[in-house]
Amino acid sequence: MTDVAMADAAVEAPPTTVHKLLAEFIGTFALVLIGCGVAVVNSGEIVQTGLAFGLTVTLMAYAFGRISGGHFNPAVSVGAALGGRTSWRDAGMYIGAQIAGGIVGALVLMILFLGIDGFDAFDSDAPLGTNGFSAGGYDYAWWAAFLIEVIFTFLFVFVILAVTDKRNAANAMLAPLAIGVTLAVIHFMLIPLTGTSLNPARSIGPAIFSGGDWLVQLWPFIPAPLLGGAIAGLLYPILFGHGDDPVPGSGLNFGSGGSSNPGFTQQWNQPHAPQDQPIIQDGWQWDPASQQWIPAQQQAFPPAAPAAPEAQQPGGWAPPASDQTQVRPPQ
Repeated sequence: MTDVAMADAAVEAPPTTVHKLLAEFIGTFALVLIGCGVAVVNSGEIVQTGLAFGLTVTLMAYAFGRISGGHFNPAVSVGAALGGRTSWRDAGMYIGAQIAGGIVGALVLMILFLGIDGFDAFDSDAPLGTNGFSAGGYDYAWWAAFLIEVIFTFLFVFVILAVTDKRNAANAMLAPLAIGVTLAVIHFMLIPLTGTSLNPARSIGPAIFSGGDWLVQLWPFIPAPLLGGAIAGLLYPILFGHGDDPVPGSGLNFGSGGSSNPGFTQQWNQPHAPQDQPIIQDGWQWDPASQQWIPAQQQAFPPAAPAAPEAQQPGGWAPPASDQTQVRPPQ
């Protein structure tokens, strides 16, 4: 391969695992930094805070949807894995990157607010957009906080799975906007009750740098969103079926390995090929047999079937193997 060809291949190569993890880290970082930042600056004003979270998710999804699928939320990754959209291997790595992004986002937010005269990073009356149920201005029973996070995370992830379904490809470009609007609308209701989590990574970072009662009250906002996302991931394919074959290593096939095929990462901005045609992206083709991307022009095809015995052919004749034509999928 010439230097030019190698350079072209490098440019056209699909996103690597590092690229995907960086996308998830940056997207979650921005979500916490902007969403929680607006909540603090505007004292939790409902409309502005809800729009800040919703629009940030929308913009990050448009920016990184083609790379990682734009989850930015462990509950979404769990729902995508159970729904057959991404492998558990990738989902686990995504969750680690998301939590790291949320923590760094909260750290940067705390540092920026230290520039405000009198700001106390661990003042329990002025958290960094932290979630809670009976601290500060919140007055809500813990079981109700847990239940409402389960229900609304279920609805949020269910919407994500619906609008990114392959069968909804005609509206794929609007999917990030639909997801962002859904998140904003949910915030309008939940902000006065819990501050709205739906996302463990969004809750963990601010709680760490708020301390006190806020850290103690973090616990419902980790399992509840994960449970809601899991229920959505299980129910969506049961109720509406799969838009495409489940990704290897997804669903209930825990520990079976595999890595994401184009499934969840192409949902928002790329057309889908019919199931009987190869999936080609930027000069690379997904090979279902080896479960990896290969250069489209170098895909290996099964050898031609040997000529049938004369006794099996009408008239006792069979074409020689060299005359048989392999039917290749369109490139």
